[in-house]
Amino acid sequence: MRSSTVPFITLHVIFATALTQGALAIAEEPSSIAAKPVAIPTFHCVGLYWSPPGGAADRRVFIRFRELGTNLWQDGLPMKFNPIANTDEDLADYRGSIVNLRPNTSYEIELRLEGTDTSTTLVARTWDQRFPEGETVAVADGTSPLNITQSGRPDGYRVYDGKGAVIDVGHRHDACITISASYIIVRNLVLRGAGSRDNLRRSPIGAIRIDEGHDIIIENCDISDWGRINPETGFGFDYDAAVLCRNRNVRRVIIQRCRLHHPFADTNTWYEPKYPTHPQGPQCISFFDTAGNHVIRYNECYSDLDHMFNDVIGGGSNASFRGAPGPDCDIYGNFVSHCWDDGLEVEGGNRNVRVWGNYITQCMMMIGNAPTSIGPLYIWQNVVARSQWRPDHTGGYFLKMGYAGSEDWMTGHMYIFHNTIFSGEPFLPTGGLGGNRIVKHCISRNNILQVMSPEQRSISEARENGDNDFDYDLYNGRVPEGHEVHGIRGVPIYEKGAGLNFDTKTGSFRLAPDSPGRGAGEFIPNFSPPFTGKSPDMGAHQSGAKPMQFGVTAEWTP
Repeated sequence: MRSSTVPFITLHVIFATALTQGALAIAEEPSSIAAKPVAIPTFHCVGLYWSPPGGAADRRVFIRFRELGTNLWQDGLPMKFNPIANTDEDLADYRGSIVNLRPNTSYEIELRLEGTDTSTTLVARTWDQRFPEGETVAVADGTSPLNITQSGRPDGYRVYDGKGAVIDVGHRHDACITISASYIIVRNLVLRGAGSRDNLRRSPIGAIRIDEGHDIIIENCDISDWGRINPETGFGFDYDAAVLCRNRNVRRVIIQRCRLHHPFADTNTWYEPKYPTHPQGPQCISFFDTAGNHVIRYNECYSDLDHMFNDVIGGGSNASFRGAPGPDCDIYGNFVSHCWDDGLEVEGGNRNVRVWGNYITQCMMMIGNAPTSIGPLYIWQNVVARSQWRPDHTGGYFLKMGYAGSEDWMTGHMYIFHNTIFSGEPFLPTGGLGGNRIVKHCISRNNILQVMSPEQRSISEARENGDNDFDYDLYNGRVPEGHEVHGIRGVPIYEKGAGLNFDTKTGSFRLAPDSPGRGAGEFIPNFSPPFTGKSPDMGAHQSGAKPMQFGVTAEWTP
């Protein structure tokens, strides 16, 4: 049974034993939290921040946590010392996340600085998947934009419910809905025709345009036919989006169980009119340098070869300390397809950005992460398949890696666990982790990195690489010397019937009993999914596990 979800109230953060509300206010004043532990939760995760005295590059911060009132402690992934110069966007010297948590649950968290007696505890509560609804505004069919300017309250969200109503502005207006309010729910609407034919400015439009506010939920909407054609190129204007936000103060936007599909315009390939020409055209979601703490989950983003996206979910600015989607964000359970650049673009700061459980296909780069300037960025249990630069042509990489502007932005850490490059569709990626691009500050474990041919790179061998640790991966291509000591060179064998059912958006990607990589992974605390035997399987899907789910009917179960 599908349920609507959003935090019951705004963020709750507890420092030691004192309850303090309003994590965003704290995030806007980072100097005030340097020595205090901070927790910023979502439904399934908690981002952690701490600057203990005595922190140093050779001292990690160990994490353990338990549900409040229980006795069973679990280990988290240790945090690394990584202050970022010339910014206060990093918030603390040590940053990290605990993941796979239950919603609406309080967790006791203990942090301990390695090699010292310095420790601290805090309690954080994950977001509730129920939310209080106040006044409901019935939205009828229409041909003019709906402008939302009246806010709800933390204890009563203002709901705009279409119950299937259609707002089709017929390309006479740039937006179907504009939002300048907080504590808002927009649901059950069909939106079409955003993007005025008379507007030839390069500034992007959005079928739903969020101008300001916080705690905004967009759910169970169907958005199509948005965007404009640039007469200079014959393709779409860049970044025209189903959902658009360019306000640095917007925070806590939840986009869930929406179908975002078939824009009005097309995007050029890298070869149109000649190679290299960066794709320009529409996107499903375009967020630029927002305050973050967003959740994008259980959506279906797709189109056809005549109406391709630039990136599917992304934005900017890449060479920055914010970027897209913004800090403390989760992207999971989505079905993502049909773009000539990045399926998911998570680039810029990537401060406690978490990407998991997505199915990504028919894209050039599956996930763009160039660069990660603050981090950490976590990417785990995703399945990626078909990769193409243009129709009937081979593609790009599973993870883009590399930099934007200069290598100076490559200062954040990345953790890549339990992902699968699945060979069930033609046109496998030609590169795994970075291809021929630079990779820095990256740890990989338990990934299936099957590229098109053994001559290609499962992991980048760039001479500029640094501070990486690649191991326990199953790969068939080239990998850098000195890594993958426990990795396996080979080709995965999947159970009979493996693949995605494109009608139900469910799939099996489990390894067969005789496959390389089965039971050969390394246990990653808090990240490895439940498994049988002594060690987990490599890849996203464990033997004996239920089918994986993606899209509007999916539900993530920790």
